[in-house]
Amino acid sequence: MDVSRRVKNLLLQICNMYQSEHRSSSIFNMAVIVAALGYFVDIYDLLLFTIVKAPSMRAVGSTDATMLVDSTHVINLQMIGLLLGGIIWGVLGDKKGRLSVLFGSIILYSIANFLTGYVQTVDHYAWCRFAAGLGLAGELGAGITLVTEFMPQSKRGLGTSMVAGIGLSGAVAAYFTFFITNHDWRLCYKIGGCLGIVLLFLRIAVVESGMYNQVKQLNIARGNFFMFFTNWKRFRKYILAILIGLPTWYVVGIAVNQSDKFAGQLYGSTTVDSGRAIMFAYAAIALGDIVVGFICQYFKSRKKGLMLYYILCIASLVLFFSPFNNSDTRMYWICALLGFSTGFWAIFITMGAEQFGTNLRATAATTIPNMVRGSLPLINLMFLNLFQKNWQWPLVKSGIVTATVVMIVTLIAFYFTEETYYKDLNYVES
Repeated sequence: MDVSRRVKNLLLQICNMYQSEHRSSSIFNMAVIVAALGYFVDIYDLLLFTIVKAPSMRAVGSTDATMLVDSTHVINLQMIGLLLGGIIWGVLGDKKGRLSVLFGSIILYSIANFLTGYVQTVDHYAWCRFAAGLGLAGELGAGITLVTEFMPQSKRGLGTSMVAGIGLSGAVAAYFTFFITNHDWRLCYKIGGCLGIVLLFLRIAVVESGMYNQVKQLNIARGNFFMFFTNWKRFRKYILAILIGLPTWYVVGIAVNQSDKFAGQLYGSTTVDSGRAIMFAYAAIALGDIVVGFICQYFKSRKKGLMLYYILCIASLVLFFSPFNNSDTRMYWICALLGFSTGFWAIFITMGAEQFGTNLRATAATTIPNMVRGSLPLINLMFLNLFQKNWQWPLVKSGIVTATVVMIVTLIAFYFTEETYYKDLNYVES
């Protein structure tokens, strides 16, 4: 078995010699640009529901009494779509190619966006967001995989940081689009669909990964999701790759998303707009994702850059729950600081992609971020159901303890995660 694997990897390295000499060293090559714009549309659509939730839910029949249940139904179906889509697109990315996922995912969520602009009932809205979630799930993972395989080792971290940094600004675009269109939420969704179609034409200029093209010639399993669970070493790497990303969705899904409620508990405010807080947070996340690439480049280490951001995240959470957070202005600034401190989305996905061979890389890079997104309902179970409903803890105490648990789990996973900065990606899993 070891001899066979060595022979396959040797053949793969030889086949990639010519292709590696022709990789672009620019962090603004076509693969990076198209992947970044794809993620821009992804985030625009993913965050749009949070921004337009109130008027759009009322337009499809929700009332103040049913708003919470109805909106939760819609967002839950979107998250289920993301989880299922992450597995489906990840497998297809390794079986059929990275470009096939980029084309397929954009077509699906562009259509879903257009249809969302015409929904008339809560159920229609929910199923359209489910379809959008399925499509959105494939965007970032396939783009990150393509960029990591297209760029040389010394620049791939910078390339993926640019993808996330530019892409995450889609949340800011969604926020301002809602106001520019005079709160016409249906038009906002239609604009998202149009952006997807424009992106579809840009992708024609992108070529398939040379590493993947060579792996197709080898008689090995590609895109087998269950391979993550049939080998202890692979399973361990896969679980750790998910756990190191948990703070991102605690910050966005609980601290920032519930910033209006926290403001009421912390200093009695009723004027904090959680949508505005999300806009500030995502603008800072985008900046953080660009900066982290240069930090990792400076240290020649993914883990050192990630640890620096963890430290900043912990400090930001301390500020968030401290007496210092005593005005709306400070709340928005701290939400922005929290956003910047979790601007390691691209690096943690890059580390996930770098953990696995070319025949499983797209599956890993696509499923890992969607598993992290899917962890939010579990974190919410602890924060809301366990601590507040069952144990009758106040909001702030529940938030502090939940943050503490998330960070402890993350830091333990980080400790056991391997450094991937210098890792050669020309190998396969067997």
